[in-house]
Amino acid sequence: MSVALLTRRAVGSTAGLGIFMMFFGDFMFAVNDIMGKWLADTYSAGQIVLVRSLAALVILSPMLLKGGVPSLVRIEKPGLQLSRVGLATAELVFFYMAVRFLPLADVMTFYLAGPIYVAAVSPWLLGERVSGRQWLAIAVGFVGVVLVLRPGSGSLSWPALVSIGGSLCYSMMVVQSRQLRGTPDRVLVFWQTIGALLIGAVLAPFGWVTPGPVDLLMLIALGVISMTAHLCIARSLKLAPAAVVAPIQYTLLLWAVLFGWLVFGDRPHPLMLVGAAVIVVAGLMVVGGRDRHNGVTEEAD
Repeated sequence: MSVALLTRRAVGSTAGLGIFMMFFGDFMFAVNDIMGKWLADTYSAGQIVLVRSLAALVILSPMLLKGGVPSLVRIEKPGLQLSRVGLATAELVFFYMAVRFLPLADVMTFYLAGPIYVAAVSPWLLGERVSGRQWLAIAVGFVGVVLVLRPGSGSLSWPALVSIGGSLCYSMMVVQSRQLRGTPDRVLVFWQTIGALLIGAVLAPFGWVTPGPVDLLMLIALGVISMTAHLCIARSLKLAPAAVVAPIQYTLLLWAVLFGWLVFGDRPHPLMLVGAAVIVVAGLMVVGGRDRHNGVTEEAD
């Protein structure tokens, strides 16, 4: 059997595992999101972020300490690191604020516009080339966001604007993660978790509600589930090409619609579905174009 054939079979087998890891990671994120929406009806965003971050820090501690404490505190580009931590923390707080008042599918649709925002700023912040086809996709994606917002229908509310703010924070965090490619993943994760923990500790006392045993377990589970999802997605991007697994992230919208309907009885507005479809198509065009033109694979945080 030729070496080329063995190589193709090995790549095929790892790609299949990568696809499964991406599906599973996105499903875990969907479970995390529906639990977060459930808890946000009772607990403030600060309290959720605090307990979630504590749990994540405990789960991650063996990996984080593997290289020693000095390697965690010796960081490059401190200003950029601080900005990324601030964006990541703001994104978390905005998400839990938004899902308290909006259907999960609406919030997820705004967040899935993230690749479009990243592509729009990448020529100036990352020096990456954006083709004419991609610029068209970016414009189409913004039309999809407007459709979801439904301006003039009374749906342009502050939770919708908070959700858009969260998606913009997430997008800029992705951009800055690319600017910090020389920083090990565990250092990025450590400071991101510490930042969320500190802001959660500041915000949590305002409107603190002492959780019962079941809710406390759910709050802790948020940290465990989200970290599991992050690790699965990071692994999937090591096992398979980004062009193969990246489109799978849009299954998050399907899970959001399904879980939102089954758990909360949320029925998506027809214009939201149309806008979501437009955003997904535009996002696929952007992601496909980035793979062809830039040849880079992005790892999840």
